Amino acid sequence: MSVFSRKPREPPVHLHDPRFDGWETVEEYEDVATATAFAGRLTELEIPNALTADHAPDRHGRGAIYLQVPGDQYDEATVALEGWDL
Repeated sequence: MSVFSRKPREPPVHLHDPRFDGWETVEEYEDVATATAFAGRLTELEIPNALTADHAPDRHGRGAIYLQVPGDQYDEATVALEGWDL
């Protein structure tokens, strides 16, 4: 028998998650795919981030999606995303 240690997978978009209440919104996106790409850029640069929303995205992944970072990472995150277009 093989035993694998798997960490529970985080949802792509967090809804009403109090862990991110004090975080700053860097950008707002209209769909999960675009938000995920920009969040990935911050992750590559080791900037903690999370995608949050007030309401679940629709079945096409559209909705108001917020890219958030801890307050002390806000300046670094905005500089990292400046001029980075998909």
